[in-house]
Amino acid sequence: MAVVLGAMGKLAPKLLQLLQSEYELQKNVKRKVEFVTRELESIEAALHTVAAVPWDQLDEQVKVWARQVRDASYDMEDVIDTFLLRVEGGEPVNHSRLKRATKKMVGLVGKFKARRDITGAIDGIEKQLQEVADRRAWYKIDDIVANPAPATTVDPRLSAVYTKACRLVGIDEPRDKLIEMLSIREGDRSSNEMKIISIVGFGGLGKTTLAKEVYDKVYDQFDCGAFVPVGRNPDPKKVLRDILSDLINGYFTDYQLSHLSCA
Repeated sequence: MAVVLGAMGKLAPKLLQLLQSEYELQKNVKRKVEFVTRELESIEAALHTVAAVPWDQLDEQVKVWARQVRDASYDMEDVIDTFLLRVEGGEPVNHSRLKRATKKMVGLVGKFKARRDITGAIDGIEKQLQEVADRRAWYKIDDIVANPAPATTVDPRLSAVYTKACRLVGIDEPRDKLIEMLSIREGDRSSNEMKIISIVGFGGLGKTTLAKEVYDKVYDQFDCGAFVPVGRNPDPKKVLRDILSDLINGYFTDYQLSHLSCA
């Protein structure tokens, strides 16, 4: 979670600390600090929601937004810490640190005026938060996180696809029998008819490996073919897309296939 949140969780408490300090803020600045604090709390809540979803299941746009917020949080923390040092420790503003921090924010909020005081800092943070909020709305972060793409459940039996046939004892006889059933023979009309052959048996017997071995042997006899393993809880759209991908053999791009719709 820390990877997603960055310094975001620290910012609102630090701003409240600034409000409660003896540093005399102008009324309009206090209102800005209160507004920024509320915005930070809202963004932090959204980040907590993002962090609750496994990283590999997040939409790419959500990942980009989370990284942008994380990076911005460190920039804003530098600015706030600089003024807290001045308030609490009686130390002068560390202009070199403030310059370094605000330089990072130039791309989003522009340069502060020559007088880099608390008002300018809060204005900069407020503008940067507005950018974050705009991207949140543009990317539709809340909708995407609330309705993540269903994770594809991988059937552990699918590893059998990559099991070498030589590791299975007694595979030759059933393999040859299945090849005989599927092979096209000249002059035999029945061999050209559609066939459905089921391989049944207890788990772990090597059914998937047997099927793959037969497929590899007879594939060249047909104009096209597809070998698509299907797990216990398959995603129908993905299964159909994988079948089509094998059948058309690269005719469509991955992008075009990913935008297919299933009735």
